[in-house]
Amino acid sequence: MLEVSPVFAFIIGLEIILSNYHDRKVFNSKEIISTIYISLINAGLDLLIRGFYLVILYVFYKYHLFEIKHPAIYWSCLLILLDFQFYWLHRLEHFCRIFWAVHVTHHSSEMLNTTVSFRSSVFQPFYRFIFFIPITLLGFEPLHILLIYSLTQFWSLFVHTEFIGKLGWMEAVFVTPSHHRVHHASNALYLDKNMGLVFIIWDRLFNTFQAELTAKKYEPIRYGLTSPLKKQTPVYVIFHEWFDIWNDLKRNDIGWKEKMGYLFQPPGWSHDGSRLTSAQMLEKQMIKNKKIPKVPVILIHKSATENYFKGSIKLSST
Repeated sequence: MLEVSPVFAFIIGLEIILSNYHDRKVFNSKEIISTIYISLINAGLDLLIRGFYLVILYVFYKYHLFEIKHPAIYWSCLLILLDFQFYWLHRLEHFCRIFWAVHVTHHSSEMLNTTVSFRSSVFQPFYRFIFFIPITLLGFEPLHILLIYSLTQFWSLFVHTEFIGKLGWMEAVFVTPSHHRVHHASNALYLDKNMGLVFIIWDRLFNTFQAELTAKKYEPIRYGLTSPLKKQTPVYVIFHEWFDIWNDLKRNDIGWKEKMGYLFQPPGWSHDGSRLTSAQMLEKQMIKNKKIPKVPVILIHKSATENYFKGSIKLSST
């Protein structure tokens, strides 16, 4: 990716110029410095273990079931399959706390700009390749998989910005800056939504889609985590959730079942209800506004958001 670093630098520089011209504070020097450290650590780890997981992927590739010879069909299918697998990887990271502890780094910035795309989930390379294994069995070479994944990072850079509005017909097919602003928001309605990398169709199919709403229809977007970080030092940004998990696991007043819950339940889960998951936060907000009756949390993502778009629910700022 060193060959395209000037392109990344140009795009980031352009956004900095636009932010200064429009007097919009979308950059923070401390966050940028932290992001640089985080991205270097992630890149270093990825390079360190790349040979290891490439060997594993090629072992599985030896037993592939199909062979696509037409180049256009091959590369198109590879992009679609890779994006599909990334959606489920990303979804796992949002709904299982031990994986969220890795991914939370990417959501820790309280601003949204192109540099946030480099605020990587540092330890993701240790397990990301597992989601590539089914693709190798379908007949796609591991090096080609890594090539397409690298190219999708261009799209990731493009969607991390506040300076591009909605894009018409593209909103129905692709992940756009509007969709990804929702993904990085900490508002209750926006949590755990729009997890595709290139295509938004997976979110629409699997009920994790949420359109960006105006402040008048809902409330202004707030970026970052539901509980802001105490500091932006790289070590704290990377490990703060691991520290919290350790504190939960060493409690003496709970059993192993509850301790496993603190590892594998969604972020925010607690054995005594003292914390809230994203679904519970949304439910609480809706009940507080007294626009719908109390419904089971498991139904919130579907019934509540569907009714919201139909206009039967109107949320206000909390």
